[in-house]
Amino acid sequence: MIEYLKGEIAELTPAVAVIDCNGVGYAANISLNTYSAIQGKSSCKLYVYEAIREDAYVLFGFADKQERELFLLLISVSGIGGNTARMILSALSPNELINVISNENANLLKTVKGIGLKTAQRIIVDLRDKIKTDAVAAATGSGTAQTAPTANAEVMDEAVAALTMLGFAQGPSQKVVLAILKEEPAAPVEKVIKLALKRL
Repeated sequence: MIEYLKGEIAELTPAVAVIDCNGVGYAANISLNTYSAIQGKSSCKLYVYEAIREDAYVLFGFADKQERELFLLLISVSGIGGNTARMILSALSPNELINVISNENANLLKTVKGIGLKTAQRIIVDLRDKIKTDAVAAATGSGTAQTAPTANAEVMDEAVAALTMLGFAQGPSQKVVLAILKEEPAAPVEKVIKLALKRL
């Protein structure tokens, strides 16, 4: 079992990181929180979850163990797969997710794409006892990563590409991203994607 990948970042998009470990490139699906944490670095360490199915062998990578623990809790809930768990962890930071579950805020949870009210309630019922309140204290400080201002077009292209990778149609994604960039022209790509996930 792979515990973590440590090496140079060969390629990085808001949805996938390719880590070069001694000449072997491992592609890991990542959340926006992990993207924010490793963006701008030349090398990193990602904690890994391996999803091995009959038709696929998929790696999910996380910047810290807390996010991986939350991912494992999410996929333990009936009806939540790896991509849905990643979508939840892209829309909410680990601390926000802990607060949402411990405060039983199903309405906020169902704003995530693919999560209806019943699924949101099931996540809360299944996980509220497993989520320890001391996990809230283990703040990961995600969402504070500052990126140098980039051209709007570059941010737009990257945000739309990431949203289509996450399963959204390109047309609606472009509309939403454009609207967000009009409101916040200096927003970094991960913030644009987070806002878009709540509107799509």
